[in-house]
Order: sequence, then structure tokens, then C-alpha cells
Amino acid sequence: MTDSKPTDESEATDGDSKQTDEAGEPDSLTHVEDGDAQMVDIGEKGDSRRRAVARGRLGLGSSTVGAIRADSIGKGDVLATARVGAIRAVKHTWESIPMCHQIPVTNVETEFDLDETGVTLAVTVETVGKTGCEMEALEGVTTGLNVVWDMVKAAEKVDGAYPDTHIGDVRVVEKTVER
Repeated sequence: MTDSKPTDESEATDGDSKQTDEAGEPDSLTHVEDGDAQMVDIGEKGDSRRRAVARGRLGLGSSTVGAIRADSIGKGDVLATARVGAIRAVKHTWESIPMCHQIPVTNVETEFDLDETGVTLAVTVETVGKTGCEMEALEGVTTGLNVVWDMVKAAEKVDGAYPDTHIGDVRVVEKTVER
């Protein structure tokens, strides 16, 4: 069975549905018990094939986008470096996010789209396991975009600041679970 979840539906336990009380209000946070943060026990859950896609955008000046396209940024190939950074971040998400389980990542795909005002990055993560891979996809997007920023910051800097450079619209755009 394939179960696709809308991206606006949260998962209280990274289980498979939003938990609510009798009034339809969200239950308490699942990682917090009596004021203490705790990792959710997923030991009793069965393995499922899971996939998550996250997307985000880095706004840049058009001349910087042109330099990325022309591969004329002094630090090297911007998108190749960002791809490596994104994949590495996916594989190390559990080390950065305290309550995130270490998962067996089975596949990572990155897709960059350049237009005149910036770079959009989509990261797809796949796993077979007891918990989802949304955090890994989000970590891949944010790190990949930060790597792009790092690679192009000399081209973007104006009077010591970055007035037009910004990361935004980061979100999970797809999540699927096959049981």
C-alpha cells in the first residue's frame, strides 16, 4: 500500500498520522515528557519503504547566477560542491538534530534549478526503515543552499553585507510511505 501524505499534515510521532485529542486538537509533543526531551521509541514499528522530497531557494543577483552558469566562480564548481554538501548532510542528519534517529539512507537525489534571481534545490531521500526521512531531506536542502552561498559570497557581498542574498521557502513537498 502506498500512502502519500499532504505536506501540511504533521506527524506527531513520525508514525503515520497526526495524533489529536477528543476535541481534535493536536496531542502534546511526542519528544517531550514531563518537561524532559526524549527520543521517540520506534522499536515496535515495522519497516516501510519511505521517500521524502524537500525544496528550498537561495535568492541571488543575476550576475551571480550568470557566473554559476558560466562556471566562473573562483572557488570552483558551485553546484557540484553543493551537491556533495547536500548528500553529506543527509547522511549525517542524526548527528545535528538531537531527537532524530539514525536511518539507513538508500538513495539521495539532488536537483538544482537556476533562474535569473537564484537557485532552487530539491533533495529526495529514500530509506527502508521504521521512521521517515523528512529531516534528512530538509537538512540536505539547507546545507546545499548554504554551500552555494559560501561559494558565491564574494560575488554577492555589497559593502560587507548581503542585501539581496537570502534562503527561503524551505519545505517538505512530498512524503510517501509504502507498507
